[in-house]
Amino acid sequence: MSEQAARLAVRKTYKLFVGGAFPRSESGRSYAVTSSKGDFLANAARASRKDARDAVSAARKAFSGWSGATAYNRGQILYRIAEMLEGRRAQFVAEVVDADGVSAKKAGELVDAAVDRLVWYAGWSDKIGAVLGSANPVAGPYFNLSSPEPTGVVAVVAPPMGPLLGLVSVIAPVIVTGNTCVVAASERAPLPAITLAEVLATSDLPGGVVNILTGSSAEIAPWLAGHMDVNGIDLTGADPDLAVTCEELAAENLKRVLRPPAGRVDWLADPGIERMTAFLETKTVWHPIGV
Repeated sequence: MSEQAARLAVRKTYKLFVGGAFPRSESGRSYAVTSSKGDFLANAARASRKDARDAVSAARKAFSGWSGATAYNRGQILYRIAEMLEGRRAQFVAEVVDADGVSAKKAGELVDAAVDRLVWYAGWSDKIGAVLGSANPVAGPYFNLSSPEPTGVVAVVAPPMGPLLGLVSVIAPVIVTGNTCVVAASERAPLPAITLAEVLATSDLPGGVVNILTGSSAEIAPWLAGHMDVNGIDLTGADPDLAVTCEELAAENLKRVLRPPAGRVDWLADPGIERMTAFLETKTVWHPIGV
């Protein structure tokens, strides 16, 4: 037998992405990730309640710096992420083929769409304020100005289908407006999320702006929904029962909640600006007019 044929495969166990680093789950748990055909691909960490708390702490720590950055700078960073994602196109294509069982051509189209989606949101970074902000007419010698501001830390339940394009489509609108996030990745197909984390870690994105947890969304999401330092939650990837549970928990501190869509989502469709506006608040200031 040749030396090459005798070589053992390197079995990968991927870690979480928290605060710009790749820690193991504190629980020590992992689970096998298989392809759409049932073939073993890798092991992924199974995040725990403690991991979720650590991710929220990292997101909160990063919030002031990220929300205080200029909109132009945030757009530049999203564009850089798009560049780096395209640089690893072949790997993402292979992972989407394994996850969804689609052809390499179709997977390539989905990866290209994910790159384009990041570029699209990057372009909105310094424009969303102009669209949503306003100078309001008032009766008196005052300027009355309204402008959008980020909500804070947003938990995201990523869609189980569309493990790359769907994931990018829920993360990008949250962070481009200045929020930070904790993402419960698709349990069925976490590898594109893990590879995206590697892209984020080597881009200009500050650590803690995006935190990615792999494992069971049904286990992680309720802890995020009930966490008092989480300001909003996107339930796009939650099933009906999980969504109800999370909405009830989110009511404890009046989180902003984006409910799951009715029916299957076409991630290739025009995303609109609704996902950006879902986690923005309007600040209105009064200023006296000088003479």
